[in-house]
Amino acid sequence: MNRLQAIRPFGQRIWLDNLSRELIASGELSRLLADDGIAGVTSNPAIFYKAISTDASYQGELAVLKQDAGLSAEARYEKLVVADIQAACDLLQPQYEASQGNDGYVSLEVSPELSRDEAGTLAAARRLWAEIGRANAMIKIPATAEGIRAFQQLTREGVNVNITLLFSLPQVEAVWDAYIAGLSARLADGKAVAGVKAVASFFLSRVDSLLDPQVAEPHKGKVAIALSKAAYARYQERFHGEEFAKLRAAGARPQFLLWASTGTKNAAYSDVLYVESLIGDETVNTVPDATLSCFRDHGNAALTLPQGMAQAKALLAEVEAAGIDLAAAGEKLQQDGLKLFEDAFAQLLKLTA
Repeated sequence: MNRLQAIRPFGQRIWLDNLSRELIASGELSRLLADDGIAGVTSNPAIFYKAISTDASYQGELAVLKQDAGLSAEARYEKLVVADIQAACDLLQPQYEASQGNDGYVSLEVSPELSRDEAGTLAAARRLWAEIGRANAMIKIPATAEGIRAFQQLTREGVNVNITLLFSLPQVEAVWDAYIAGLSARLADGKAVAGVKAVASFFLSRVDSLLDPQVAEPHKGKVAIALSKAAYARYQERFHGEEFAKLRAAGARPQFLLWASTGTKNAAYSDVLYVESLIGDETVNTVPDATLSCFRDHGNAALTLPQGMAQAKALLAEVEAAGIDLAAAGEKLQQDGLKLFEDAFAQLLKLTA
């Protein structure tokens, strides 16, 4: 068993934060599934911009699509990437079936231009869900107020969602409120809740990049991990307590936390910091290629997420007592993340125009 495979017995699943046609066609994704135990795939506009702009395998199909004047640049982009999502879903289908729907998911994001458009998000999510046509697909939606309302409705409709760009505890709580409300409404509609799957993508390295210049020396490089541990403590309370008991009895799945932005940005920190520190049951870590390679080489798999909960909460209290508003920081980080995805999407559409 390699180091990545050694994480699995602790109840966490490692997903790959990358996708391209070459990754699939070369057999590399299949190798990662078999050798490293990769159990899912995430994508975003930046990932697909890099793939389409550097991978020649897209160019022939794109040339044909550009001959159809009736297709918008966004429609061409979707035709390119939906095929990749479908192919990845098919590769992961055996894991999906073997795990009774707990593993084997592939995420595709709605246009970042819709982040403040609830109706537009709903329409796009429904369209992409239908076009992909795979039970192990996930539609990725940013956790703006409008996105969270759309997420609640999509959960009610039975659409799998990866709700993303979470940076604070209030944001996570709002997402869980929506998930539980959506499942409750679905159950009241007389529909099965057992087949619905959602994850909450909590971003890590960007938190420390923003806050390190503001916090005291002992807290540098530690706030994101402390926030993650606090969020996991709340997860345990909400999904393993009375609040979720009726839904759990009906077969509903808890909404796992997914650790995102787990590539270390500060060279002074361990290159596997955001993987080693957060290994625990009922969680996912989506890992970029470079970090995956680092962990495969020298990472240590151990049950770390439940450890040091009291110290994590004390650290957060000290940071806030020093005048740092963690909720406000989360809002800023979400806006910054949206801008990055919007810019990447705009560049994508230039490629397909």
